[in-house]
Amino acid sequence: QVQLVESGGGLVQAGGSLRLSCAASGRTFSSYAMGWFRQAPGKEREFVAVISWSGGSTRYADSVKGRFTISRDNTKNTVYLQMNSLKPEDTAVYYCAANPNGGTLHSSPRSYDYWGQGTQVTVSS
Repeated sequence: QVQLVESGGGLVQAGGSLRLSCAASGRTFSSYAMGWFRQAPGKEREFVAVISWSGGSTRYADSVKGRFTISRDNTKNTVYLQMNSLKPEDTAVYYCAANPNGGTLHSSPRSYDYWGQGTQVTVSS
């Protein structure tokens, strides 16, 4: 069992930056691939980024590539999402999720067994 708690969301102007954190409980955090997803009002949950168990591999949605960076610190049981050059279209609730297949980089929410409660990110124009 893994419990996930996101933090770091907020209101920022377009062009600004935010850093999201996702703290995990459980001794097996370092074996999980960790993903970030987002969901805007009236839209489906969409993939943002994923990082493998070791941090050695990452994958990004085209919409955030070059602007967002996913990282993890297994000693702190935490995964991060650094978001730069934010745009109004990045406005959404951001969720972190854990996939027990730690070496995979899946973009489908169905591949993830555990989810956090989400943190709101609002980007004003």
